[in-house]
Amino acid sequence: MSLTDNDWYVEQWEDGQSSIGLRLTEAAKVHEEQSPFQKIAIYDTQSFGRLMTIDDLVMLTSRDNFIYHEMMSHPALFAHPNPKRVVIIGGGDCGTLREVLKHPGVEHCLQVDIDERVTRIAEMYFPELCDSNNDPRAELAFIDGVKWMEEVEPGSVDVIIVDSTDPVGFAEGLFKVKFFKTCLRALADPGVMVQQSESPLFHSGLIAGMHKNLKAAGFDAVNTLHFPQCTYPSGWWSCTMAGKHVDPGKPRLGDASEKDFPTRYYHADLHRGALAVPVFLREAIDAE
Repeated sequence: MSLTDNDWYVEQWEDGQSSIGLRLTEAAKVHEEQSPFQKIAIYDTQSFGRLMTIDDLVMLTSRDNFIYHEMMSHPALFAHPNPKRVVIIGGGDCGTLREVLKHPGVEHCLQVDIDERVTRIAEMYFPELCDSNNDPRAELAFIDGVKWMEEVEPGSVDVIIVDSTDPVGFAEGLFKVKFFKTCLRALADPGVMVQQSESPLFHSGLIAGMHKNLKAAGFDAVNTLHFPQCTYPSGWWSCTMAGKHVDPGKPRLGDASEKDFPTRYYHADLHRGALAVPVFLREAIDAE
């Protein structure tokens, strides 16, 4: 990351030898702190609203976060026949929690994020993402998600959403077979897991490796969905779903088309289209 003389926030993407720049307002940085786990900063931009960075990497902006949060939640929930108990690992900004609780059938959603400061800062600077935090169905736990998954009661969760940062540091373990096995154990029968899986263009090998690891962990079916996310590396992002005795590639699109809550990006036809991955990604997955 660098702040140029022209007051641009610039993040360089080493994997793709490219970068993105967001022009800042005169106020520029409005908050910065070092939590026990990471550096969190908030900027004001001229066209993308508020910007949150963690360890100098873009986490979300006011303008485009809805795409990510909707695609991390609604496809997985509509892939499950009757989701009632949901767990989010990560997701400290609470945007995914908000989308999950739009589903009236969800009875309880636990968000497990190791860093409470991400949530408290989101409540200050992204209050629109946190308006479901006081929903009686919501529960926030600020503990290690990997450890929680190892200790949770088997078969106690219908849907697991792993809304993690990039697979480095303490998030690296979230992409391993060992973690996926604990998720499979935690899921009821049937159950669905979804995890953010980086850029199809820059990280096709990582996505292919996730397919291999999820199947090695014992999941029956694995599907990757892709969607635009212009402030993330390459501007193109993905999430990967895995099913326990359910095929996430065969969602309840009839129910999705009749949903009684608003979305800005997600709808049933888009869900169907997002399941169709490009040839190069399919070849990478098949080669694993």
